[in-house]
Amino acid sequence: MRIVADIDVVVSGLLWTGGPRLLLDAARADVIELVTSPALLEELVDVLERPKFAALATVVEPTAIEPVVVADPDDDHVVACALAANADLIVSGDDHLLSVGEYRGIRIVAATQALIEIAGRSRTT
Repeated sequence: MRIVADIDVVVSGLLWTGGPRLLLDAARADVIELVTSPALLEELVDVLERPKFAALATVVEPTAIEPVVVADPDDDHVVACALAANADLIVSGDDHLLSVGEYRGIRIVAATQALIEIAGRSRTT
């Protein structure tokens, strides 16, 4: 089944639970084929840049870095962002990033490990 989802459904599925999330999960599981267009992708970017969504994250200007992720240089943007943000962790599901392990004291971990660490910190504070 091919489905075109309006952007409000996509955003809801990305950020919250419920029907929209289940729809995106079905697309990830290849139960349905999610179809979009350049115009819809532009709308998605526009919506996610709105203050109520942008408030979920702090935007930093990444600093230039030497190549780090040799296997996938596009991943260097994630590392550069973390360095500029003085981040504690980089959280990724990307094997290329995860294989780096650490960059300048910033550990690169999977989401599950990050959640374990966050839970551990909340118990000690």
